[in-house]
Amino acid sequence: MTSFDPTVEDLLRTLAPQVVGVLTRRYGDFAAAEDAVQEALLDAATQWPAEGVPRNPRGWLVQVAGRRMTEQVRSEQARRRREELVAGRVPADRRSAPGADAVDQGAHDDTLTLLFLCCHPVLSPASAIALTLRSVGGLTTGEIAAAFLVPEATMGQRISRAKQRIKGSGVPFRTPDGAEWPARLDAVLHVLYLIFNEGYASSTGPELRRIELSQEAIRLTRAVHALLPDNAEVAGLLALMLLTEARGPARTGPHGELVPLAEQDRGRWDRAAIAEGVSLITAALPRGPVGPYQVQAAIAAVHDEAPTAADTDWPQILALYGVLARISDNPLILLNRAVAVAMVDGPAAGLALLADPPPALTGHHRLYAVRAHLRELAGDPEAAAADYRIAARRTASLPERHHLSLRAARLAARTGW
Repeated sequence: MTSFDPTVEDLLRTLAPQVVGVLTRRYGDFAAAEDAVQEALLDAATQWPAEGVPRNPRGWLVQVAGRRMTEQVRSEQARRRREELVAGRVPADRRSAPGADAVDQGAHDDTLTLLFLCCHPVLSPASAIALTLRSVGGLTTGEIAAAFLVPEATMGQRISRAKQRIKGSGVPFRTPDGAEWPARLDAVLHVLYLIFNEGYASSTGPELRRIELSQEAIRLTRAVHALLPDNAEVAGLLALMLLTEARGPARTGPHGELVPLAEQDRGRWDRAAIAEGVSLITAALPRGPVGPYQVQAAIAAVHDEAPTAADTDWPQILALYGVLARISDNPLILLNRAVAVAMVDGPAAGLALLADPPPALTGHHRLYAVRAHLRELAGDPEAAAADYRIAARRTASLPERHHLSLRAARLAARTGW
């Protein structure tokens, strides 16, 4: 999405999946709706900064994207067939889009329905997650590729194929019934987890956090939790988000710089969010079966309940990472586990875990950042500074790059190296 006024950009990011949902429900063609909405967003990015945000921005986008779809239909010489199809699906009083500045009395948020459409079992889990991150989360193809540790071109092809499979499947645009939940829920939760992570720690750009993404992930996870209140993993994911987001205000300094967990002012943490997250995970764990989101939420709760960094119960965290490593194949878990091992058994033990990292971590900036931290703890400032520099070069996040470069410079200044 074009970068301009952050307030308008946040609004467009929030409205985009809603408008895709409206047009998919109206015209029955998800792929065409997604393309049309992207064009409408570009129009808004050009016009709104100069002309002002319309009174009903959602209606404006629906109207403009609807015109784009009509143009597409006409160019394919299928206007008459499409109009007949729409007429059969839409009540007579809903066949016209509201004016751009009219209040749409029948409007409702289709984002959750769109989420489940993108996670339909006709798609592979990887394709479903990628498509949803694009259409619901508003992430760019490059950001999604970074989350999956694959080239951007590969991810672009995956998203394109997923859209075509949705188009060819003929699946109806509706929230799935109870029998359809199991086939989609894992992908839905993973998508929400990735959207939240991108919001909490942006992988690219000048900002450390993208609050609109993390808040949208929490909102959607609350909606899924309301639909499935007895599902322990849904509750675990919501708890994990709340417990993690609670630290958000303390993660940046006065100039937007990154503040590591151990150095954060815990008085700035959101205690209401922590209390809600602890309550959720405490109730979810006994219900079982225990899944990765519950374990991660339990780890986050241990961090959040420690009065100071020195009071952190690292043996308990290490034990929980041992459980997590047995039930999840996420390679990034190894990095967090190495830190926990270092805090319990010493930095040499943590470094030993990273001696032969999995291929997915080869070249990843977080591998070098964690290794630098452990080498610093081990009293090897020269090696730590070298790894900090490599990590800084490899990250696309400007605040993270600044933080890593600063640590390297401080170590070099201390040692004269």
